Amino acid sequence: MNVSESVTFFVIEGLQEKKLLMFTIFLIVYILVLCGNSMIIYLVRTDPKLKFPMYFFLHNLSFSDMVYTSVTIPNMLSGLLKQEQTISRTGCILQMYFFLSMAVTGRAILTVMAYDRYVAVCNPLRYATIMTRKVCIILVVAAWCYGYCVTFPALSLFVPLPFCGPNRVKHVFCDHCSVIRLSCSSTKLNSIVALTMATFVLLGTFCLILTSYIKIGIAVHGMSRAEKLRAFATCASHMTVVCISYGSATCVYVSYSLFTFSADTRMIVAVLYSVLTPLLNPIIYTLRNKELWEAIKRALCRRPFMGDTHKKTVFSTH
Repeated sequence: MNVSESVTFFVIEGLQEKKLLMFTIFLIVYILVLCGNSMIIYLVRTDPKLKFPMYFFLHNLSFSDMVYTSVTIPNMLSGLLKQEQTISRTGCILQMYFFLSMAVTGRAILTVMAYDRYVAVCNPLRYATIMTRKVCIILVVAAWCYGYCVTFPALSLFVPLPFCGPNRVKHVFCDHCSVIRLSCSSTKLNSIVALTMATFVLLGTFCLILTSYIKIGIAVHGMSRAEKLRAFATCASHMTVVCISYGSATCVYVSYSLFTFSADTRMIVAVLYSVLTPLLNPIIYTLRNKELWEAIKRALCRRPFMGDTHKKTVFSTH
């Protein structure tokens, strides 16, 4: 491409080897992500026994995970079936923005869920008065707004960047780091802002989650064995998801930092990172949560709910 021309589209090179195998694997994973998270959303919205703050937050986490994977995976799957996949500059910007904002939103919701677990364990008698429906809605809205706002500075710096060629992105989607390298102007400020944003989001949310669990640990220290087990059961699913989410994020940053990783390896790690937590979330919460498992059984058996108390849709201290 002539340097005087302005790039209007990008070529997504994607994975170059074993495309059919990669397509089959990621298609199955994507279907599982959609089915698992759709099941969580359906159960929380239809089962009167799941009208607790924890499930309200889980419902939002499942929805954000579905959007997060749907921003990139379908486009990536179509690219694996083509010889060459292109995406317009506008499409690339939109994909980048929603991918990053959904990633941040997911971590913000995990932080809100950590606060919910802290209140449930450390202030059980005041839980119902603290975690009211209004408070829960405010926390969720704040998490979504945080995701959309915190990514805006990096994207606002990306939009005016000039691209004169080449226009081939060495990734399976419009990854921010991969695309800005193609600009024909200095991107030092872009890299600094993007790194600052990522560090702020990952360390900020992780520190808040860690603080919640430190306080929980202090609170359960003086409890009886039975109370400790009950507190652990309350937090086990969330702790597992947090460990997987932040552990996989660390692996991605390591793969980008070490030049010993091949381009294909980086792509696979990035894609696995984008689908791992959304895939495992429903499994972890279903296997470790008795109420959710029983809700699945009720949905499959289509048993009618009995009793007036089940008709109420108020939050409980569960």
